[in-house]
Amino acid sequence: MDNDVLRRGKPTVHVQFGEASALLAGDALQALAFELLTPLDGTVPAAIQARLCGLLARAAGSGGMAGGQAIDLASVGQALSERQLREMHQLKTGALLEGSVLMGAHCAQADAATLQALQAYGAAIGLAFQVVDDILDVTADSATLGKTAGKDADNDKPTYVSLMGLHASRAYAQELLAQALAALDGSTLSDTQALRALADMVVNRAH
Repeated sequence: MDNDVLRRGKPTVHVQFGEASALLAGDALQALAFELLTPLDGTVPAAIQARLCGLLARAAGSGGMAGGQAIDLASVGQALSERQLREMHQLKTGALLEGSVLMGAHCAQADAATLQALQAYGAAIGLAFQVVDDILDVTADSATLGKTAGKDADNDKPTYVSLMGLHASRAYAQELLAQALAALDGSTLSDTQALRALADMVVNRAH
């Protein structure tokens, strides 16, 4: 799917160890995620375990990351509207980030109002992550990115920069940051400092 030769400045798994090992590593890591959500020592109640597994499965499956990735593969060389591009990234990247936020909220047994606020927060930072990723693909070099710069354009993939332009994409990322922070303001959480810092890091990261 994304056959780049670099990730975080190091050879990717399929380059270093071969495609078969890379596929098996991905399968094993996904299984490990569910192992971690279902400890056998009784530290996490069974009802919470089930809720967490359901959240992760939906975020990773056909209605989440895998479905978004399938759309991404089918969209190479295609002209997408802003709505189509947004929907693709809300699935591909946004679902996993939103799911991770909600899993933490369910672990804390947050109330309904806070869950709703955190869902909006997670959706905003999930989409913002991809917008910024598209920006960095054309503004940063490979050494800074830790992966091959300009790869989206080389592969004729639709991105926010190719659709909206660089200036508008940067403005949209800041708009999404504002949405995320507004969602936190609407929650019942007493301390949102860490979540605010996370949102700022997602939007204003250098790589």
